[in-house]
Amino acid sequence: MGRGRVQLKRIENKINRQVTFSKRRSGLLKKAHEISVLCDAEVALIVFSTKGKLFDYSTDSCMERILERYERYSYAERQLHATDTETNGSWTLEHAKLKARMEVLQKNQRHYMGEDLESLSLKDLQSLEQQIDSALKHIRSRKNNLMAENLTDLQKKDKIMEEERNQLLKKVKEKEKEIAAQMDWEQQNQGVDSSPPLPSPAANISSSYPARENGGEEDRTGVQQRGNVLLPAWMLPHLN
Repeated sequence: MGRGRVQLKRIENKINRQVTFSKRRSGLLKKAHEISVLCDAEVALIVFSTKGKLFDYSTDSCMERILERYERYSYAERQLHATDTETNGSWTLEHAKLKARMEVLQKNQRHYMGEDLESLSLKDLQSLEQQIDSALKHIRSRKNNLMAENLTDLQKKDKIMEEERNQLLKKVKEKEKEIAAQMDWEQQNQGVDSSPPLPSPAANISSSYPARENGGEEDRTGVQQRGNVLLPAWMLPHLN
């Protein structure tokens, strides 16, 4: 028959209880020593029997140093827990303050919009009116400043555009003068090249004396008439 599982409860029999304590104590001390050696851990074990007898084990017999370290760590743990508790409390209080402030701001915003005015007294309404008037003055002042700045910018842009326009007009006039001078020069050159040649004197004289046929009277008369126009008076008798 195998050994059964021992039920974890107080042993009523005093002798059995003392025997079990001695066996388990020896095993516990042995396990503490093994874990300190195998795992290079600092172990401190304190056991008091029912009669108040002390049994202890510590790594390298440094019980005081281990207990001191334990006190340090436990104190730091308590302080951290207290700090967390205070922090949580402060955050809760801060949340409540911010929530109340937000509600006040929302209520004031509704009042500025002209809503929920029934709960306000005459004095509150007068104060609200003064606040709105002051805000309107600031708004108008800012608006006028912006309009003045925009007007100044527009005037600067207009001046720049006017200067650019004048420069363009100046360039256009210079270009027109260049084109007019070029056209005058071309017309002068064309007039010199296309002028008709001057008639020679011989051609004028021959044209003034047409050939006579059969000595006709009409030709002589015609010559005399043309001679009156083209020849001097002293040459007319010689022609007869």
